[in-house]
Amino acid sequence: MDGNSKQVAVELKTAIDDNGQMEYNTIRQTGRFFQTDTMDVLTYKEKAEDESPIKNMVTIHKDKVTVKRTGLVSMNQQFRDRQTTENVFQHPYGNIHMETFTKAINYQPLSGEQNGFLRIDYNVKLNGADERKHQLTLTIRHKEDA
Repeated sequence: MDGNSKQVAVELKTAIDDNGQMEYNTIRQTGRFFQTDTMDVLTYKEKAEDESPIKNMVTIHKDKVTVKRTGLVSMNQQFRDRQTTENVFQHPYGNIHMETFTKAINYQPLSGEQNGFLRIDYNVKLNGADERKHQLTLTIRHKEDA
């Protein structure tokens, strides 16, 4: 996979609306981007609060997006347009059951001089608690190999 991959700049923004209480998070990293006829794959690493590495892989298909995280935290979250999916978020303090309803997926692939852009609007219930609105915005920019 590394043979056809490109180094890219990754910016991942999340916004969570918990009954009017807003929470925002932004991650900026360098990653690798790979395209095939059927999917696009983005990999990057981030650091947890204790500085341990978390590996992220975002796989984008025509009809679904999968976010897989491994390391201190672990999850394999699927987004399917207008569908509910379930997964378990594994955290050092315990496991959290996630029920995700994807409202919309908008994707513009990285190409030529154009940045890649992924936006997912979805609702999440954690361990059956009240639903929270989420918005994930991922920007993928060309980055020249240094």
